[in-house]
Amino acid sequence: MNVAKSLIIWICFIPVAILNGGLREYALVKVIGEKWALPVSGLLLSSCIFLITWGLLPRITKSPTAKVCWGIGLCWLFLTIAFEFASGWAGGSSFAELIAAYDPSTGNLWLLVLATTLLSPVIINKLPGHGKRH
Repeated sequence: MNVAKSLIIWICFIPVAILNGGLREYALVKVIGEKWALPVSGLLLSSCIFLITWGLLPRITKSPTAKVCWGIGLCWLFLTIAFEFASGWAGGSSFAELIAAYDPSTGNLWLLVLATTLLSPVIINKLPGHGKRH
C-alpha cells in the first residue's frame, strides 16, 4: 500500500520537471549559456526531487521498511523512464535523441536525476526522524 500511496509524490515530480525544463530553455540558457544550462538544470531537478520526497514521503508512508523504500524508488524510476520515453515519442523525438540524454559527457545529468529518483526514498528513510532504520 505504501508504494501505491507514493505515486502521489511521483506525480508531483511531473510539473516540477516541466517547469525546470522551461527555466532551462527560457532563462538559464540566456544567463549562463547552453553549455552550463543543462547540468545546472539536472542539479536543480535532482534537488527538487529530493526535497519533494523529504517533505512528502513521511506524510504518506509511516515507518516504511528499507524494502518498501527500495520498492518505492524502483517504481518511481521505472515510471520516470517510461514517462520520459512516452512523452519524448509523443513530442516527435527519435529513439537516438532520447537515448542521448543518458550520456553524461554531453553535460546532461539525466542519470543523476534518475539516481536521485531511485535513492531519495531510501535516503530519506535513513534520516533522523524519518521512518525506520533498516
